[in-house]
Amino acid sequence: MNDLHDRVVLVTGAGRGIGRALAAAFAEHGARVAANDITPVNLDPAVAAMTVGGGAVRAWVADVSNKMAVQSMIEEVRDAFGRIDILINNAAVEPHASLLAMDEWDWDRTLGVNLKGPFLTSQSVGRVMADQGGGVIVNVASIAGRAHGLADRVAYVASKTGLIGLTRESARELAAYNIRVNAVCPGEIESEGTRGTRGDEDPMSHWLTEIPLRRLGRPEDMVGLVLFLCSEAAAYITGQAFHVDGGKVMV
Repeated sequence: MNDLHDRVVLVTGAGRGIGRALAAAFAEHGARVAANDITPVNLDPAVAAMTVGGGAVRAWVADVSNKMAVQSMIEEVRDAFGRIDILINNAAVEPHASLLAMDEWDWDRTLGVNLKGPFLTSQSVGRVMADQGGGVIVNVASIAGRAHGLADRVAYVASKTGLIGLTRESARELAAYNIRVNAVCPGEIESEGTRGTRGDEDPMSHWLTEIPLRRLGRPEDMVGLVLFLCSEAAAYITGQAFHVDGGKVMV
């Protein structure tokens, strides 16, 4: 992916899991990375690790659900790097609560981070990309936003379903500005954010039998597809949502 060298990439939710893996991969391919998270607790160690190998990575702490915070961050990133070529909307929250039990605050927070956040960043970064002649946006959605449901995750499923719709419509509107927009839809990904949420189940238990590759995904499993979508090799691909789920059976 030599065409990623020196590109400026903004990755939200880069402190751990998929976001951290993607930010590190872009840095390894020579991109200049603006790594965002809501707290420095995870972000600072992640950025420190990425820069050890010589990566051009800088940290920005901001809540992506807050318009003023997003606009300020994007202005600072543009001032620091001169442009923004790629936006990875990865930041997400996933409260575990059923429809009947969910608190309104959890609902609002989930939709705020998982759906409003990508709207705000795509809008502001989209304006930057339009001014500079193009760019790429990749939204990290979920197979839960397609045909899969998740028990006690009603707000998360609703937000990821909406994110796929936002991807499709953003791609249609932004194509005139040479901005491509796609989504990747992870399946069961084992990371800091999910580890321990499945109790003491055997990792080869009944739910895992739905995955033909017979293992959980890892954050690193997202890297190849995302780098491809951000490269010139994917220049004619936009408005799509790609599953990265080990071939999980659709239900």
